Amino acid sequence: MDRDLLIEDTQEFTPTWDTGEFDAQPQPVDEAPSEPLPVPAAPLVVPGRDLYLKRWHFVLVVACVWAVAAAAGWGLYFWWYHSIDKTASEFVVLVFLILCTVVGLLVAMVPNRPIASAVAIAFTSAPLAATAGAAVLHGLYFCEWATRCFVGLIPY
Repeated sequence: MDRDLLIEDTQEFTPTWDTGEFDAQPQPVDEAPSEPLPVPAAPLVVPGRDLYLKRWHFVLVVACVWAVAAAAGWGLYFWWYHSIDKTASEFVVLVFLILCTVVGLLVAMVPNRPIASAVAIAFTSAPLAATAGAAVLHGLYFCEWATRCFVGLIPY
């Protein structure tokens, strides 16, 4: 092997950019603009349409989505508990989680629709309601074998 190929040149390298087209830093212009700057357009406001959501509408939307999600959690836990091979039920739970997240994110991208924002919040938090539905069924199943349960759901 040749020793000269292994020795590196350690001199500084300064590239030359001799294109001649533009200065690296443009000179400041002292002239005022010849035209006035355009005024940005005002946001579109439709009369009779609110830009916010009333609290009871928000609660109603979230409660409806959570009720369906709690029923789905109850059913998924029932299927998981009674199945011998739990692979399919766990896969469906994973698909449920992915769908809730993706639908919530997609609906959240709708602009200027406060009801869509409420639906997005409800869908992204739907796994919480599904877990609550599954927890109730788990408490019922567990209290069949427990000696003491509060209201038939919570063992102590």
